Parts: sequence; structure tokens; C-alpha cells
Amino acid sequence: MPTDHPTGRETQDNEDATFLERTFMEQQAPLTRYAAKLLNDPDRARDVVQDTFVRLMQQSRAAVAGHTVEWLFTVCRHRALDILRKEGRMKRFEEGEVERVAAEDPRPGRAIEAAETQAAILALIGRLPANQQEVVRLKFQNGFSYKEISRITELSVTNVGFIIHTAVARLRTELAAQRP
Repeated sequence: MPTDHPTGRETQDNEDATFLERTFMEQQAPLTRYAAKLLNDPDRARDVVQDTFVRLMQQSRAAVAGHTVEWLFTVCRHRALDILRKEGRMKRFEEGEVERVAAEDPRPGRAIEAAETQAAILALIGRLPANQQEVVRLKFQNGFSYKEISRITELSVTNVGFIIHTAVARLRTELAAQRP
């Protein structure tokens, strides 16, 4: 006789669907920005992110529990690097592309000076070596810890710290040189 109560499997399926939907809504934009910066191509970035979420759907929730965002960025990075390896070259952002791909700031009416400083910093980040750009963006745009960045990039935690330190020192020096 059928019951009006969902079975354990139906409840699990609903929870999984809710988890996937919530994760997609929260992480799709940051992953797309990250992949676009790696690939220098927003269309291919969207394909990589779509592939990343397809792979997430193939995982059990237990397999990614507690580190889902880190898992997503790692898979996304590996897929983007696979594409770049296949092409046989790494691309850098053309002048102005960082600003085009960067997320809109949700705070309307912010000061012009802050906008100019942000634009200057983004331009400077775009001139950093590729490994420094990636690590700086993972840290400051996506909020990952050194340990999480280490797992995503397969660099040691010490190396991540050194790369961030070197990049930030260079950015400070170059930004100070631009100021009157």
C-alpha cells in the first residue's frame, strides 16, 4: 500500500537536489570568473564550469562534504589547465579584459577614488606572472586559505605563502610608484 510519506531514498534525492542547486547558485559565478581568468575566454570558461558541475553531480555528497567549494575549484582548475595544455600555450589577459570579466560591485555609488584604485590594482595583477595572478586571485577574490590554495594548485603551503608575499610586495611597490 503506498504511503503519503517520502521514503528514505526520496528524501535523500531531494536533499541532494537542494544541495546541488544551492551549490550551483553560490559557486557558478566565482568559478566562471576563475576559469575565465585562466583561459582568457568566457565561453570556454562557462563550458569548463558546466563540466565541473556535471562532475559534482556524479559524486556522492559524502565524497565532497566539508570541502565542496575547494573540490569545485580544483576540478575547474584541472579542466582549464587540460584545455590550455591541449592548446599548447598559456594565454594572458589582454589589456582591459580583467575589468570586463570582474564581478560587478554590489555597492552602488562608491567613491571614484576607490574605483580608480581597484582598476589600478587589477591592471597591476594582470601584469604579474601567471602563477602569482592565480594564487592572488584564489586568495583575495575567492577567499581561500593558503592550505586550500595549496590543494587546488598542488603547490606547498609554504610556496603559496611565498608567492602571495612576493606578489603583494610587488603590487604595493608598483601602486606606490603610480601615486603622486
